[in-house]
Amino acid sequence: MNTAEYKGVFVFAQQVDNVVSGIALELLGKGKELAADLDTDVTAVLMGSGIKDQADRLAAFGADRIILVDDPELKEYRTEPYTQALSEVILKYKPEVFLVGATAIGRDLAPRVCARIHTGLTADCTQLDIGDYPLTPIPGKETLHKQLLMTRPAFGGNTIATIACPHHRPQMATVRPGVMQRLTEDKGKKAVIDEFAVELTANVNYVEIVEIVKSIAVAADVMDAKVLVSGGRGLGDPESFAMLDDLAKTLGGTVSCSRAVVDAGWKPKDLQVGQTGKTVRPDLYIAVGISGAIQHLAGMEESGLIIAINKDETAPIFEVADYGIVGDYKQILPGLTDKLAKIMAARV
Repeated sequence: MNTAEYKGVFVFAQQVDNVVSGIALELLGKGKELAADLDTDVTAVLMGSGIKDQADRLAAFGADRIILVDDPELKEYRTEPYTQALSEVILKYKPEVFLVGATAIGRDLAPRVCARIHTGLTADCTQLDIGDYPLTPIPGKETLHKQLLMTRPAFGGNTIATIACPHHRPQMATVRPGVMQRLTEDKGKKAVIDEFAVELTANVNYVEIVEIVKSIAVAADVMDAKVLVSGGRGLGDPESFAMLDDLAKTLGGTVSCSRAVVDAGWKPKDLQVGQTGKTVRPDLYIAVGISGAIQHLAGMEESGLIIAINKDETAPIFEVADYGIVGDYKQILPGLTDKLAKIMAARV
């Protein structure tokens, strides 16, 4: 493979119901950083049916060019037609880097595309950089410059791995929602639009969508919360989360938790914050009974204001906290909740 033929940073602009998903905007933000290091531009690949009106939004969040694949067969996501279409785009335009959101759609699509075009994939990345490979020079081995270095948790989050794909292109990665930050919207920015017609061939892998049933979420998504009250194993038992519920309700926030809580079966994984859970950036993050293992910190350390409550004064969580309270949460939370409730009531 002649890797020199491949240029540009491409982003799969996932859309659902003809509305571009937030993860696409986040990836455009990171794509601009990578493109600056590679002295190139950012292209969004927008696929669907009747979705051209979403191009301006992609441009406003950083896309320099948009490849528009508009076909009735792409109206709803189906694995085979989307795989065929995206593979055609990649073979035609030859991107150096291709980023996909680690969503239900992205996790289904990206590995199949990689298999079709014979390249590698690093899944669920939490960090992307441009640098040298190998990371540490090896005598007698060529050092390759300006490679995509893809970092992700491994072995259940107990270690961090940095992976490269030096000899195949594009260098592909899926990235978790909430990890990267979108750019500030610039509604005046425009992008070049390339309309690309694909030749889709129905085969045994095609499926027919009989009905689409949309469920209503019964719990708030912790990634959308402005205030999070997060509990860890230090709470001692699942019943103690009632105190966190009270505090979160007082502040108009949502309860989340650490991995240890999920592993213990106290809370569902949808509420887990951390490398193997969700990455959050609330305005206020209150950590109760959380020691602050590196895997958890990676998922919340960019919160606006961090308050930690822990009886262990040496807990790592205090190193990233803006305010720390050392003591028994059972004695602290009731008084704190009551005081905050009075403050909130006075504001009404």
